[in-house]
Amino acid sequence: MNTLLRIWKTKELRSSLIFVLLMLVVFRIAAHIPVPGIDATALAQVFSKNQFLGLLNIFSGGTLKNFSIVAMGVMPYITASIIFQLFGMIIPFFEELQKEESGRQKINQWTRLLTIPLSFIQAYSLILLLSQQGQFFVGAQVSTILFAIVSMTAGTVFLMWIGELISEKNIGNGVSIIILAGIVAGLPTILSQSLVVYDKSQLITLILFIAVVIVTVVGIVIMNEAQRNIPVQYARHIQGSRLAGGSSSHIPIRLNMGGVIPIIFAISIILFPTVLAQFFMNAKTPFLRTAAIQVLQIFQNQLFYGIAYFLLVFLFAYFYTSVIFHPDQVAENIQKQGGFIPGIRPGKHTADYLSFITNRILLLGATFLAVIAVLPLVVQHFTGSQSLVIGGTSILIIVAVVIDSVKQIGAQLTMREYDI
Repeated sequence: MNTLLRIWKTKELRSSLIFVLLMLVVFRIAAHIPVPGIDATALAQVFSKNQFLGLLNIFSGGTLKNFSIVAMGVMPYITASIIFQLFGMIIPFFEELQKEESGRQKINQWTRLLTIPLSFIQAYSLILLLSQQGQFFVGAQVSTILFAIVSMTAGTVFLMWIGELISEKNIGNGVSIIILAGIVAGLPTILSQSLVVYDKSQLITLILFIAVVIVTVVGIVIMNEAQRNIPVQYARHIQGSRLAGGSSSHIPIRLNMGGVIPIIFAISIILFPTVLAQFFMNAKTPFLRTAAIQVLQIFQNQLFYGIAYFLLVFLFAYFYTSVIFHPDQVAENIQKQGGFIPGIRPGKHTADYLSFITNRILLLGATFLAVIAVLPLVVQHFTGSQSLVIGGTSILIIVAVVIDSVKQIGAQLTMREYDI
């Protein structure tokens, strides 16, 4: 309560929180504005039976089920971000841009521009995907479908803008908070549906669901808080007429540097082949049509889906860490400041040592994150409850985003205490 009172008494934080809440209200209002020409009743029936569409609905922030103007959520923006981060890994030009503030601003602008064509493609893919499940457009002329694609693209750009406004307030990542808001908004519906169909025979299922929730929450908290401190010693040196330096510090290396980002990236990639296959379901070329059907059948296999999901989360944990943590730069900065790690020579040896420690720690963190990500799938296999998959993934995102926001708010409170 004391912390909440301090936040409320701090004018800047209070204004930021109120602004974020108002933006989330605008988002939820937009989530209930349907694209014209949609049969909402027929659409709701399909979503209640299709697990794949349920996962798509989660990462659209709960807006796809209503097929609203923001039905795609921020997924095209996330996909564009992944593309440019991959470019930074393999193309020297983008790698150099990422090192400078002006270069990062250019990449951010290009990411926004790439979001627009990706939104067009994804909107068309979603319409094709839903068309395979049934007829949802009332009078499906070309103009109606085109208007729906343009409306959904504009909705994604609108959410991207809101997300960036939220991020500027420094109380959390705007895109993650939008996804969080959509999940939280859908939780009452999921819980009410579970209670309606609950009977005594499902007691074991309920216990397993609660166990998954507890394990997921505890696991994410542990991963976000655990870190390895690498000691750094700074040698003494002469500064003017006095002796300075001789202090000691440490480099904190977190068990899971990526937080929930590897989960979001993994879902983006694992959904892409299924969405792409929808383009070729009615292709005139027999080879393309057969390949599309086989891709859809493969990804409907729960065993393959679980293994692919596990591997993608594991690999993206390493990938994202390599993007945000550069041992060579850290070693160079330590050497410039006259520091060294006890027992390790400065320069390349320090960089190699940091890489070795990071990879060892990340092996545990990435494995743990991937296990927690697929744990709901395992429980669903034994219980047959589809809601466990959606619920587990939702809790995974909620916990990580809330922890990140709490830390950023706490940092701002601490900073203002020093100002006083």
